[in-house]
Amino acid sequence: MLNISNNPLHNKISLEGYTAFKKACRSGHYTYFNRLLGVAAIVLLIVLFLPWTQNVNGNGFVTTLTPGQRPQTIQSGIPGRIEKWYVQEGDYVKKGDTILYISEIKNEYQDPKLLERTQQQLAAKSQSVISYQGKVKALKNQVVALQNERSLKLSQATNKLQQARLKIKSDSIDLLAAQTNETIAQRQYDRTVTLQAEGIKAVKDVETKRLKLQETQAKLVSQENKLLASRNKVINAQLEINRIAATYADKIAKSTSDRFTAESDQLETQVQVTKLENKSTNYAMRSSLYYITAPQNGYINKAIKSGIGETFKEGEQLVGIMPADYDLAVETFVDPIDLPLIHLGEHVRIQFDGWPAIFFSGWPNASFGTYGGKVVAIETFISSNGKFRILISPDHNEGQWPENVRVGSGAYTIALLEDVPIWYEIWRQLNGFPPNYYRPDAKKEDTKKTKNKK
Repeated sequence: MLNISNNPLHNKISLEGYTAFKKACRSGHYTYFNRLLGVAAIVLLIVLFLPWTQNVNGNGFVTTLTPGQRPQTIQSGIPGRIEKWYVQEGDYVKKGDTILYISEIKNEYQDPKLLERTQQQLAAKSQSVISYQGKVKALKNQVVALQNERSLKLSQATNKLQQARLKIKSDSIDLLAAQTNETIAQRQYDRTVTLQAEGIKAVKDVETKRLKLQETQAKLVSQENKLLASRNKVINAQLEINRIAATYADKIAKSTSDRFTAESDQLETQVQVTKLENKSTNYAMRSSLYYITAPQNGYINKAIKSGIGETFKEGEQLVGIMPADYDLAVETFVDPIDLPLIHLGEHVRIQFDGWPAIFFSGWPNASFGTYGGKVVAIETFISSNGKFRILISPDHNEGQWPENVRVGSGAYTIALLEDVPIWYEIWRQLNGFPPNYYRPDAKKEDTKKTKNKK
């Protein structure tokens, strides 16, 4: 019944005795509702002061702790053609097991005896080096022999020069004697002529003295000729010494030049030997690349190049392999505004795709189906998605991660920060403020110790 009249009826007549009035004017439900609102307000007020763990969320995926344990592709270092497969997709292979065999497609490497012929050329060039070494040694010995022979010839020529000089002295003395004899003969002749004019000596005596004078004059001329001949021998001996020195200098220079030429040829041949050794080693290593082997223990994921006779280029991917032994980790990304809040050793809660979980981000202790981890690496340069990459490893103090987690699976991560009241977290979220900046406990203790030391 609506009570909209200016002359209310209940002020004049008591309506409480009527059943209709009791049904229409019941007021007990308002009391219960008010009590419920009061209890809800008290509970809400209490909840607002409950602790809430601030956190930094991130989406990522499962990876491995070290780069060598991550899925990889196997390439060939040379271009070639697939000839035979030794494995199938999904097979387990050990390190060094043959995966496939390839053949050459370049013309310069298709000779089946290429390595053998290169080694034959190497052996021939090596023998040439030995021959040049012998020639160099022989030319060195020849230079030494020429030097010794030159010394002997010079000694011999020097002796002749000394003999010629002594002969000059001897001839000079003989010349003086001849000049003296000629002077004496001239005086005797003059004296005899004077005595013959005076009649003391006969004409015969004059003729005898004239003959003797002519003989002494002839001897004087002969002795002068001998002296000149001796002087010529000295000059000839000096010329011989110069000739010998020049001749053997030319021979020694020619032999030395031949030795240098042989040494140059030897060095050039050694260079060719080195090049052939390099080629031989390269050919041997290239032949070993015909068999593509597993770099480590693992499982063959996918044959990227699968056909027999299919050709590929150098460095092109052939097959994918997943290592059998690996340590799981989670690679996640956080916004730049949250990066200063992440520290090495930070505890993180992880929810893996495919593993059901009851997750309360603010109450990690009340969550179920999540797994513990800790930050082991923080990227110092922003990624292409505009976020920073964080690497998380298992926290062994909180149990092991699921055994069936595979590399590449999705993961949702929450890095746990400070505990604050719920009202503060609601106020922060409404205003768009970042979580409280903080430092881990270990860093706080280090800071306190540093201050106490000061």
